[in-house]
Formats: sequence, C-alpha cells, structure tokens
Amino acid sequence: MKISVLTMFPEMFDSFARSVLVERAEERDLLELEIIDIKDYAGGSYRHIDDSPFGGGAGMVIRCAPVIEALETIGNENSHTVMFAPSGTPYTQAKVHEFEKKEHIILICGHYEGIDARVNGYCDEFISMGDYVLSGGEIPAMAVIDSLVRLIGTIRRASTEEESFENGLLEYPQYTRPAEYRGMKVPEVLLSGNHGAIERWRMKESLKQTLKVRPDLIENRLLTTEEKEILEDIENEKDEVQFK
Repeated sequence: MKISVLTMFPEMFDSFARSVLVERAEERDLLELEIIDIKDYAGGSYRHIDDSPFGGGAGMVIRCAPVIEALETIGNENSHTVMFAPSGTPYTQAKVHEFEKKEHIILICGHYEGIDARVNGYCDEFISMGDYVLSGGEIPAMAVIDSLVRLIGTIRRASTEEESFENGLLEYPQYTRPAEYRGMKVPEVLLSGNHGAIERWRMKESLKQTLKVRPDLIENRLLTTEEKEILEDIENEKDEVQFK
C-alpha cells in the first residue's frame, strides 16, 4: 500500500514517520509513505499557497492550483484521493477496512478556512474525523495512517480482531498481573481457565460497556441469539439492583 499526504507542514510527520508501526510496515514493504509539501507546487520564490477568499470574509483559503498540480503529478488511475472535511463521511472501522484494500491513497490536509472548492472535483471522497474543529488535516491524516498500518500485517491479526469497533461493539476490560493490587482483584472468571465462561464474560462486559457508552451501536446491530440472552441478563440485573 502506498499513502501520499499533501500538506503545508511536512515537518509535522517527521517523528510520526519514525514511529514503530510505520517503520515496521515500511521495512516489511507493506507501506510506502510519501509526504508531499504542497508549497513545492506553488511556484515563485515565495511559494505562495494561500489567498483571501473571493466575496470577502475572515481568514485565508488554500489556492486550488498547487493542490491540483500536486494531485496530477503523484496520482494515477489506481489512486484514491481523500480530503478531510466536516461534511464528509464519518471515519469508522468499516471505512478502515475499505481503505485497506486500496492500492494508493492520497490524503489532502487542509488549513486556514479550507481549500478552494475547485479541488473537490479531484477527490474521490470526503472524510470527517468527528464533530469538532482542528487547525488542519495533519492529525486526521496520521490517524488514518495509524489505523491502516495496524491492519496490514504490522501486529498480530488476533490482536486487531478483538478490539473495539472490530465486531461492532466496544471492547471488554483487560487485566494482567498481579491478580490483586491494593485490594482491587481481577474477576475470578478470568483466572478459572474455563474458556467458555471467559468468552461469555467478555461478551457480557463488551455489551455492558457498549450499552452504557454507545447504545446506538446496539440499536443498529443485528444481535445474535446469545447476545440477546446476555442483554436480557444485563437488564434483569439492573432491575434487581433497582428493587433492592
């Protein structure tokens, strides 16, 4: 997989590109990470990349010409171009898996008041990282890259398959040694060696956490028979607590 990032601030990726998973992916020829300075396509001695918005208003807008010329230079028929935008599709684990199948992804990092809208026609899709505002697209780009390098063979597959959102639910709590610390004990079932009981406990805790924090994930889920039974148990436990 090749990932190209168009940014005004390539130095922001210096330490990120040296992080363990990214370096491991590149060493194993699983990833080619390319950081492109949009200013290199601006022309002129000042490499002027932004200008005032037509029609007036606060802030500056990134000019379309440098971005489009960069896209035309680095892209090909197999490239999938993504721009970060508040109006974009929310970035989810399902989208991570979709991106995983792409041969070449180009991530465009905006800044200021945004990018001249004429660039939109050169994009394949728009992604939103959440309902909040950041100063630029560099951090979202790093988040996308990090989410992808974890799936393409840099860590054990089993580790990624059991994490939050992989099966549509939040992950169950994890524990390690010691079994007791300052009076806080690890749940007995995890020490029992009964793998069936452990799996059911994990599923129950996963459903509990999801129900508490992200009930929308439960509402939109096609529940298995076992999950329905466990949810009934959770509801019964809540009723018992209420009537005590």
